[in-house]
Amino acid sequence: METTVGLRERKKAETRQAVHEAALRLVVEHGLDDVTVEAIADAANISRRTFSNYFSSKEDALLYGEEQRIRTLVEQVRAQPPGLTAWQALRGSAEGLHRQLGEPEREWSLRTRLARRHPSLLARQLANHARLERDLAEAVSGRSSDVPPRVLAAAFLVGLRLASHVWAEEREARTLREVMGETLDQMSRQFT
Repeated sequence: METTVGLRERKKAETRQAVHEAALRLVVEHGLDDVTVEAIADAANISRRTFSNYFSSKEDALLYGEEQRIRTLVEQVRAQPPGLTAWQALRGSAEGLHRQLGEPEREWSLRTRLARRHPSLLARQLANHARLERDLAEAVSGRSSDVPPRVLAAAFLVGLRLASHVWAEEREARTLREVMGETLDQMSRQFT
């Protein structure tokens, strides 16, 4: 029974990833406004109904990868050793996420650029970031810091967002890890 559940969950995860990749490919090729849910479902070789079982909109499908990284980042913060300060736990989680997922692929940079041009994606990303800010603040609330957890979490996310935008604008001249490290190091003087 456990094997069946594991296989079923793996297949669901594979389907979600396939739909996400199809959405990203189509939006990059045709633009968000010219891509329909039906076109994404066709490209992922699933029915419209199956699409609806996994995602409520094309924006959801497109941002799926980012939302997975958000969940993983919060888990990484919670898993940091208890003796670390709040800022050290946040930094350690970013490093842990990078070790786990590796350097992001081009799609992440493309999605960042797309979000700047499409209000519906930007609105969804802002909602994701607000939720992440609350979750990160909660995750570091018991750690030592001279800065309130919500302020610290918001500053950390601004640093990550700024680093990703600089990385995207540089057309990947440096790795995201390098840009993120430099940005967070500059900010860390205030939080360590």
